[in-house]
Amino acid sequence: MDAKQVQKLRDATGAGIMDCKRALEEAKSDFDCALEIVREKGIIIAEKKGSRKTGAGLFETYIHNNRVGVLLEMRAETDFVIRAEPFRELVHEVVMQIAAMNPKDVDALLEQSYIKDESISIGDLIKQTIGTIGENISVERFCRYEL
Repeated sequence: MDAKQVQKLRDATGAGIMDCKRALEEAKSDFDCALEIVREKGIIIAEKKGSRKTGAGLFETYIHNNRVGVLLEMRAETDFVIRAEPFRELVHEVVMQIAAMNPKDVDALLEQSYIKDESISIGDLIKQTIGTIGENISVERFCRYEL
């Protein structure tokens, strides 16, 4: 295992350096196996954080070709996290998902396959981000309009 592999895994998952290193050690330097280990760990971390209150919020809007509009409210535990790039990237990805896939409610959204990687759901994408940033994240509500 070398630093390039650790960095590649970190770039792919957003996980911490030590988490990536441990996953690669556990996977005996098998990148795909290490990727799965990091994803599973993120889900475990997310489940532990799931009961924590999400008090800080952010609205994101998106308008596609002046025909579809989305307003999304997502929350995290602190203002610090909602201003951080990983959270903002997640919010943008979720608002794009809503525009493209038109889920009927939050539960349906969380179950949908992620449009950029159909091997995971939006719920899994959120859990991965929770594992990366260390705070609970929730999709509070959204509305979507289409002409």
